[in-house]
Amino acid sequence: MTKNLAVKDYANENSPTWCPGCGDYAVLRGIQRSLHQLQIEPENTTLVSGIGCSGKIAHYFGGYSIHSTHGRALTIAQGIKAARPELTVIAAGGDGDGYGIGVGHLVHAARRNLNITYIVMDNGVYGNTKGQTSPTSPIGYQSSTTPIGNMDTPINPLLLTWSSGASFIAQGFSGNFKHLENLIVKGIQHKGFSLINVFSPCVVFNKAQGYDFYKENIKYFDQPSSSPEEFVGMLSQSKMPAGILWQKPPNSTITEDLVKNEEDNNLAKYLFSKVI
Repeated sequence: MTKNLAVKDYANENSPTWCPGCGDYAVLRGIQRSLHQLQIEPENTTLVSGIGCSGKIAHYFGGYSIHSTHGRALTIAQGIKAARPELTVIAAGGDGDGYGIGVGHLVHAARRNLNITYIVMDNGVYGNTKGQTSPTSPIGYQSSTTPIGNMDTPINPLLLTWSSGASFIAQGFSGNFKHLENLIVKGIQHKGFSLINVFSPCVVFNKAQGYDFYKENIKYFDQPSSSPEEFVGMLSQSKMPAGILWQKPPNSTITEDLVKNEEDNNLAKYLFSKVI
């Protein structure tokens, strides 16, 4: 291992061009500082991004990076990890990219449980195309595509990924950088598929969900849940839980936890009814 790596070794000559105040700056810095903390060489790291404002994150990373097509970051990341399992592979994208056109790939990446860290910058809006409703926009959100307010129930990425078999699920906030950095470190260290959903405010097009909004509504949890019931309980306590919310050994499956015998066959339906 190369010794004495500096944070600057995970950057390049490109300067980020996100809007001032965008939460994505903190995510980029969190990835860079996490890899530095773990002393993982940039040449042994690949960052794959999707399309949208968040997709530009690949342009500013000092290791190897690929700016992929819309919704396909996870497919490319899985291919890289399968071919070169010794590499540290990180996929990054936005809520539109990952939970819209890419949601099917998320489900299958979670169930395959390859050792990939997937960081989603969730701002509840399509910022790159000027503020349309996204898969995580709240009910009532007004935009050019929903002028009378969004009427579609937003996706719950934590519950979706958990039910698909992910062994590590966390949620952070760009406005709490040290906490976010720790989540990324733990996600990279986890030997399995890791989802880190990040509340990354769009200060231009989604002013209703800015930094103050998240500071007032996020509820932090100190320990990951130890059972399906406890995990769903966390989601029931807060619509915006933060921390490492679920962590299981890589060889464990959600099916094994939910269905232990015939009497437990309805447990999954019961748990889902508590948060939907």
